[in-house]
Amino acid sequence: MPTVRQLEYLVAVADLLHFGKAADQCGVSQPTLSHQLTALEKRLGGRLVERSGWTVELTPLGRQIVERARRVLVEVGEIRSVARRAREKMVGIIRFGVTPTLGPYLMPSIVGALNREEPDLRLYIREGIPSEQALELSRGRLDMMVGPLPLSAEGIELEPLFRERMIIVVPPNHPLAEREVVKREDLAGERFLSLDPRHHYHRMVERICDELRAVILRDYEGTSLDSIQQMVGSGIGLAVLPELYLRSEVGGDALVRRVEPVDWTSTRSIAAAWRTRAANEDSYRSIARRIQLTARAILSAD
Repeated sequence: MPTVRQLEYLVAVADLLHFGKAADQCGVSQPTLSHQLTALEKRLGGRLVERSGWTVELTPLGRQIVERARRVLVEVGEIRSVARRAREKMVGIIRFGVTPTLGPYLMPSIVGALNREEPDLRLYIREGIPSEQALELSRGRLDMMVGPLPLSAEGIELEPLFRERMIIVVPPNHPLAEREVVKREDLAGERFLSLDPRHHYHRMVERICDELRAVILRDYEGTSLDSIQQMVGSGIGLAVLPELYLRSEVGGDALVRRVEPVDWTSTRSIAAAWRTRAANEDSYRSIARRIQLTARAILSAD
């Protein structure tokens, strides 16, 4: 098959109709250019250029080949451009996994920032169970994910991002809502809402309930943090919601009241993950850094 360089030589001759000028433009000697065009004609099995004295003309076959060669060179230029931008910026589609207890209220800010900073990057976002997404990541079905620790799967690398406080919320008319001082013993026997048991969030709520001597409402599992918040607001039970969710426009605390025991606190750690030695590791680290900076800015805001 013709080489890209040979096509460049042919197009240069077609543009300039002069072997010497074409060679200068391509940065090679005239004999080298002539030799490569001869080799190209042999490969294609026909004359492309006719030269008589100082006159240079393309053959009918040469004109057809040049027309197509221009399109090939344009595409090659685009390939080089994409590769160059990939070294400088992030490009393409990243299959991105995130837990539903984080994505809905954190990702809008991340997507907005990345659109401004990396206009050639696209995130294909899938919400799911963190442990299941870790397996999908290791098997190549996801490129990157963000979720609560612990995360484990063979062949993945973890990048800790931030710690997030978990806040107890109660219905607006709950007796604890008006208390100036609340202690952990005041929560003994209270009923807490949670998500599907497969979620890390459910196991965290179980641990918190054990600490507080509270119980989980098994008959009223939420499908999202929004559904949990709404059920708390309606008076069904209490919940533990992430601080970022309560600070976000997506979530907020308009339907509930915060309760912060003076002798108890709880946090969860959030991390990013991708396959070990991934080709786009630098891009994943850059995205992880953007998530980290965005989350910390929100958490540190008054």
